[in-house]
Amino acid sequence: MNRSSTPRYCRCGTRLAGDHTGERCNSCQKRIAALRTEPPSVPSEFWESEQLGDAFVDQHIGGVSRAYRKHPHHVALYGKDGIPQEIVGGWLNLTQAQISRIENGPPIRHLDSLAHWAKALRIPPYLLWFRLPGSSSTTQWSRETRQDSTTMPIQSSTSNAFPSEVVKSKISASADASAIQAFRAADMQVGGGHLYATVIKYLHTEVAPRLFDAGHDSQPLFAAAAALTEMAGWMAHDAGRDRAAQAHFRRSLDLVQVGGDRQLCAHILASMSHLAHHLDQPEAAIRFARRGRTVLLSGPPQPEVEARLLAMQARGLAAFQEARECTQLLTQAERALSCACDEEPSRWMSGFDEGSLASEAARCMRQLGDLGEAQRQAERIITLRPADRTRSRALGQLILVTVLIGQGNPDEACAVAQDVLHATRSLGSYLVIQQLLDLKQLLEPHRANQVVAEFLGCLGEAWRERMWLYRWLTRDEHSDPPGLGVGA
Repeated sequence: MNRSSTPRYCRCGTRLAGDHTGERCNSCQKRIAALRTEPPSVPSEFWESEQLGDAFVDQHIGGVSRAYRKHPHHVALYGKDGIPQEIVGGWLNLTQAQISRIENGPPIRHLDSLAHWAKALRIPPYLLWFRLPGSSSTTQWSRETRQDSTTMPIQSSTSNAFPSEVVKSKISASADASAIQAFRAADMQVGGGHLYATVIKYLHTEVAPRLFDAGHDSQPLFAAAAALTEMAGWMAHDAGRDRAAQAHFRRSLDLVQVGGDRQLCAHILASMSHLAHHLDQPEAAIRFARRGRTVLLSGPPQPEVEARLLAMQARGLAAFQEARECTQLLTQAERALSCACDEEPSRWMSGFDEGSLASEAARCMRQLGDLGEAQRQAERIITLRPADRTRSRALGQLILVTVLIGQGNPDEACAVAQDVLHATRSLGSYLVIQQLLDLKQLLEPHRANQVVAEFLGCLGEAWRERMWLYRWLTRDEHSDPPGLGVGA
């Protein structure tokens, strides 16, 4: 019996039978045949790749096509070249040569052509930098392809709603906006640890019942739910419950797709980027920031959100020691903040100002080792943050403390840190408490210094006073987050 001494394998890893004449197994052949009919289904995270993110930011549909074809998801299924150009051409009624020219040529600007590509590749509307013909910005958002339990039929206009429903919707939205502002003001002073349970209760008792009984004009309600859920994420993060924070941020991103608020969506992606940085995941942080910038491209500029996203991207580059690129992005963020806003800012977002940018810049410079510039930015935070912004001022001071220690000035660092201890006595912020603990480790090598030794004694006493708060904040850190049941 003649038998090949070397076994053959399909690209997927399946061993081919001895009498099999092709290079692919039967399953792969069927999969390739199906490709010629229509694009394959892809998971939602498919669209978060860096290559696709760059192409969306560049507004180049040819670049999107190339990144789509060569995506690792497709390479794993169809081989090292991903999906061939001629197959994509079949979906678009174009030749392989035309696909090649579009992928490698200048960006397409004709709206009908762009829409044709977007529909053929099944690109989620929230990623597009243009509006699909026949879609308003709200209907385009509410047709997002996520099929979670948050999705329900949404009307694109309030014109068909009963007047009483519209009035009730406006009253409810106004109440939610007032609640968010009240929570936000309190959070700045007392921290998320004290407020987390209160926000969760508001979501459960005031918001969730209305979501399940939403009428015609439900988009403002879903936007409010998204904003409150994002706020719960920040408060969970401030309380040291990062797994809960991640779940809240993901849930808020799902809700905002129905709420149709482009600015809030980009804002939430910036929050997800920030949390990724905290978890030491700079690649994911950069990906979220780029995705947020892509979302903003589909409408008028929003300088504050753009600046925040640029700063988040800059922090990722700082983590990779890309000093020049990081500085360029921070400069772009500074310029963005000075621009006028062509569109009314979403009422559901928190602000991003010069003090916020200084905070991100200080972190970047410290990571890059430029302690002089890091000190300048940290001092700028303290100047721009009044005493009633307790947490953000304290975090800026703590950045300055670490810089001063790095510069060999422990006495001055202890003086600033003493102010933090005094100002944060009633602050329910695990982030601040943890940074105070880290500070102890930084100062230990300088204990021979009398000023440092005295401060470490004060720090130990302050820690004992706050131990009850630490235990309370961390007692459920491994449990699933309570919160808005919708979309869980």
